[in-house]
Amino acid sequence: MPTTRCCIAGCGPAGAMLGLLLARAGLSVTVLEKHADFLRDFRGDTIHPSTLEILNDIGLADRFLRELPHSEVSELQMRLPNGLAVRQDFRTIPSRFKFVAFVPQWDFLGFVTREAKRYPNFTLLLESEVTDLLTDAGRVTGVRIHTPGGDDEIHADLAIGADGRTSRVREAAGLPLTETSPPMDVLWFRVSRRSTDSESVELRLQPGHFFALINRQDYWQVAYVIPKGAYAEERARGLDAFRRSFAKGVPELADRVDELQDWDQIKLLSVRADRLRRWYKPGLLCIGDAAHAMSPIAGVGINIAIQDAVEAANLLWAPLERGQVTLGQLARVQRRREVPVRVTQAVQNLLQENILRPTLGADADSGQVALPRFMPIAMRLPVIRDLPARFIALGLGRPHVRTPARVAPAAQATSAVAVTS
Repeated sequence: MPTTRCCIAGCGPAGAMLGLLLARAGLSVTVLEKHADFLRDFRGDTIHPSTLEILNDIGLADRFLRELPHSEVSELQMRLPNGLAVRQDFRTIPSRFKFVAFVPQWDFLGFVTREAKRYPNFTLLLESEVTDLLTDAGRVTGVRIHTPGGDDEIHADLAIGADGRTSRVREAAGLPLTETSPPMDVLWFRVSRRSTDSESVELRLQPGHFFALINRQDYWQVAYVIPKGAYAEERARGLDAFRRSFAKGVPELADRVDELQDWDQIKLLSVRADRLRRWYKPGLLCIGDAAHAMSPIAGVGINIAIQDAVEAANLLWAPLERGQVTLGQLARVQRRREVPVRVTQAVQNLLQENILRPTLGADADSGQVALPRFMPIAMRLPVIRDLPARFIALGLGRPHVRTPARVAPAAQATSAVAVTS
């Protein structure tokens, strides 16, 4: 039965970053990923300045931007039905990185895990799905996993649940959960992009519809926001009606709607938001979406998860080295991270209720959306106008990396990934 200082369930942004930071600090860490690779589309891939600053803390930001194909967006624009364009300019924020980098999440995870594999005390096990927790006298002592070669167990001084919004770890732990009800779901699809198209990321509000357009160099990734639970109704209306709605909402791309030939090209993201009331129990800590599933508004989820990982590494690397992680130390991670999470979810809920819900509930034939009256005025005041960009870019109290670099990495990352047999 393998043993490790820390066993992390889930190699998403939080799990990968935590694994890298702990390995860099000299601790043995095993990261488990249930899939055979990272290639899953329409996952969070907005790398905000807060995450770039974290990468810069450990000397990786420049190489990340140099090696990975990405687009850099310095301005976010939202067009309202009355013609008003509300802009958020990231060039005003106090950071070296005055843009949001759009990078497919599989590329980001590949980059982070390649760096982590330069440390001999880091192990990544693919096709290794956590099925249950190991416990002894009320304390979590490891995990049970299912692999292509059969079932196995991994014992650890600390288990981390970073396995996403459908976390098996938090389910097995029975941690108390508070759920909210976002008013929307999202349909994701692609249409081609031309060199003459806009460079910015844009949000479009139309009565009954809300679109987000993300520049992916050679194509647009489109988020078509629909009322919660309305997917079956959209399907029943037919693909032609869907294409007409898109063409009306984004007329400059109307000549490309015929690229959508089948519903298989359109993926449903069922939006949920929740938060654990307690993130931990003896021997176990949940972080990222496993601790708090975020709404997709502003693309902050991946960056909040990475900040969780940084704070957990900062506070737990020394206790882990001693093999004595106390309940109070796990509680401290939650205390340090809960305020930013709760404030961010509150802001997301405010936007959902005051912008998204009125937009989606408006009569498509009216041409009007009943947005708050203060919004156009507030967006003209520089002090208020620049706050959303700063909040999106840097979050609330972004932690700095304080884990030491106690192990020298290999000159080159290994290309092989360990797979259980």
